[in-house]
Amino acid sequence: MIVPADVGLRSRGEPMRLTRVAGCDADGIALRFGVNMALSTSFLPNKDAALLAWGQNFFMRINPSPEIYGLTKTQSDAFGVKNTAYAAAYQTAIDPISRTRGKIAAKNAARETLKIDARLLASIIEGQANITNEQKIDLGLTVRKTPSKNPPPTERPAVNIVSVTGRTVTIRIRDTAESSKRGKPAGVLGASVYSYVGTTYPTDPTAWSFDGTTTKTTHAIVFPDSVANGAQIWVCATWFNRKTETGPISIPVTTNVQGGLGVSVQPALKMAA
Repeated sequence: MIVPADVGLRSRGEPMRLTRVAGCDADGIALRFGVNMALSTSFLPNKDAALLAWGQNFFMRINPSPEIYGLTKTQSDAFGVKNTAYAAAYQTAIDPISRTRGKIAAKNAARETLKIDARLLASIIEGQANITNEQKIDLGLTVRKTPSKNPPPTERPAVNIVSVTGRTVTIRIRDTAESSKRGKPAGVLGASVYSYVGTTYPTDPTAWSFDGTTTKTTHAIVFPDSVANGAQIWVCATWFNRKTETGPISIPVTTNVQGGLGVSVQPALKMAA
């Protein structure tokens, strides 16, 4: 590899350092506690009947042995009292005989009291390292998704020179030299591009200039007026992921800025891994 993992490349006019290489619907919730509810905005159902069923299930599971879930008997009993109060207020509010605006307000107040206590107990349970996802699902709690791993890129990109117009060199960066895929590899966010002016590219990484990053598969490099007409230039690139971790550098490709030979060459060079 011409660019070691932890060696910086100099930019045009300033230093540059590379990163090291390297759910359900509320009405049905009573019968579906086994589903992953991570897609819901809250583990608590919005509809009254569903919340009642949720509270009954939650209390039924924590009450026999609350210590398993990091709770105390006092906390479990208190939740049971609130759940019973909500159940009574709910039944009174939906009964056509007893239903009044005052009863509905009392039901709403009991519902909020239950939800406050439910969130408190859920936060305690969430902090218990010994609680499995299966137990959380059975309680009707949200199971958080494990963040997907995004390792550093492991393949070197393939770089091709598309065109040379004046002092602008346009390159295309694709998956790998061995792949027919024209896009970026999975897990890759973009590429960092480097260039060198000279007849032979250097193995010293600090001699290369940083020419920016791109999330596209094409990239234009504009060489300054200080580069002579017809000068030979070299270009290489490396993939980086969303953590800005970089992979192996590509095999350098070469061409000339306009005014010289005007041909592009992609030598089959063996680079150290």
